[in-house]
Amino acid sequence: MSEDVFAKIESAVKASDVVLFMKGTPDFPQCGFSSQVAGILNHLGVSYESVNVLENDAIREGVKAFSDWPTIPQLYVKGEFVGGCDIIREMFEEGEIRAFFEEKGIPLQKD
Repeated sequence: MSEDVFAKIESAVKASDVVLFMKGTPDFPQCGFSSQVAGILNHLGVSYESVNVLENDAIREGVKAFSDWPTIPQLYVKGEFVGGCDIIREMFEEGEIRAFFEEKGIPLQKD
């Protein structure tokens, strides 16, 4: 993977407190897994940036190498890789995700 692609990914991850690499957009997700994670973030009222990996194959493959995680979506909080759909869904179902965001200083707009 080129250093340029990694630099773009790293820049996106550092530019916002919460970044979701996903297929599609929050308003128009292009896969069920991306839809689930965006839905959880929207439900909680988390302000986040999204990167549509379908617009750039290099970013789509590069983010997998960047995180050493084979699937998309991928959620980053404060520059740290948190996980994909299964992890985020489990954190939500177990009631852990609110505390996680609060611990990281990420405000939740909804309860």
